[in-house]
Amino acid sequence: MKSACLSILCVFTVIGFSYAQSIEDLMGEVSTGNLQTKVAVLSGEQSANINGTMQTITSRVHSNNDLAADYIKEQLEALSNLSVEFQNFNTTGKNIIATQIGQTNPEDIYLVCAHYDSVTTYCADDNATGVAAVLEIARILSSQCTDNTIVYALWDEEEIGLRGANYYAEQAADDTNGNTRDNILAVVNMDMIGYDGDAPGTAGDNDFDIDVRNIANSVGIKDDLLAILNTYTFDLNEIVVNPGTTASDHSRFWNQGYSAVLVGESWETNDETPDYHTSNDRVEDIDFQYMTELTKLVTAYMATKSGLINLDNGITQSSNMLSANQSSVSYQWFNCDTNSEITGETNQTFTPLSNGNYAVEVSNGSCSEMSMCINFSVLNTEEFSTNEIKVFPNPVTSILKIENLTQSKINVVLNDISGKAVKELTTEKELIEINLNTLSPGVYFVNINADTKSSTFKIVKE
Repeated sequence: MKSACLSILCVFTVIGFSYAQSIEDLMGEVSTGNLQTKVAVLSGEQSANINGTMQTITSRVHSNNDLAADYIKEQLEALSNLSVEFQNFNTTGKNIIATQIGQTNPEDIYLVCAHYDSVTTYCADDNATGVAAVLEIARILSSQCTDNTIVYALWDEEEIGLRGANYYAEQAADDTNGNTRDNILAVVNMDMIGYDGDAPGTAGDNDFDIDVRNIANSVGIKDDLLAILNTYTFDLNEIVVNPGTTASDHSRFWNQGYSAVLVGESWETNDETPDYHTSNDRVEDIDFQYMTELTKLVTAYMATKSGLINLDNGITQSSNMLSANQSSVSYQWFNCDTNSEITGETNQTFTPLSNGNYAVEVSNGSCSEMSMCINFSVLNTEEFSTNEIKVFPNPVTSILKIENLTQSKINVVLNDISGKAVKELTTEKELIEINLNTLSPGVYFVNINADTKSSTFKIVKE
């Protein structure tokens, strides 16, 4: 960045919760746990399933970052409403471009981006943080129908001359030989968004830079970001830098006369990571709460400017059924556990016959949105008493224990925050031990069922 001198989207919900897609609600969907996991994977400190096998990204240096590119592309391809492609710009360099077409003004483009290459190993802050934020924003907004087009772009070869962004910007601006210049209305570049050296609560804590220049409507982007900061609640303090740095990808859009800004940690106040461009730039030094706040800010900006279409993809849950909030549209209910349509379930309401995770796709003809997954328990059973089932310790670091004093067979399903089943077993054992070492830190739900009783326990994996 700057030189030294400078599968179905699902969120686990509980009975009675109904999701509404206001800007503030979408900001609330930003998951610190997701950001932590993706930074750890991208920096090579945690393995992930890539190309069908568990692998570790040991390098993002431009000459050896194909595995990182594959991981990013797979993460985007798992989301709805996105067209994802590699954009090859030389023999080794490739950008990853995901496009979410606007329903009303498809030619009007808002672009959020980050570079994924690095100068050495790890490089968690530079720039696994920016990439993780773009992926999280895509996860949230790809479930929405928007008036305008959103492009989620991850650049290659930033560290050796901003090459990936330069290629894209030049192609977008080309109006020769019958080409039409792309109508990119705003570019928000996220580069190094994870380091805040101030002690929590001290004056100046959570400073961040908005780098801007008086080019096209770049100052207007800055003003919109400040308006969002003043509209919603953030633990952030903006530092506007004008003229801003040209040492990151946004500057290549300035060169083509496009509106662009950089959002990142505060180099202007000398509060950048001390381990810049070294292999000491590690996950342990990232302030993930600060990073979450910056991700929420850009999520709110992109949601506001892209124009959310008034289609409610929320679900209301009662004791015996699920009901789509949106009326007078088409419906298709899904089993999230099997990632498949439920044949014949095309009404606004749906009565599950078995415990599981369910979602609905609502469509008004031109626009379709998938709801979050709802965990549903068939209420023909009562809950276990505390003398029958005990789940401990909580929080848990490695081994989760379940004490089964019912003297009966129980089915245990461990779901992650998205509703996906990550562990499952059936047993009559009195003491059950489940190894969680391979699971990422975060919130999980333990669903325990017997013939006549059922309970759900929320746990935190540290």
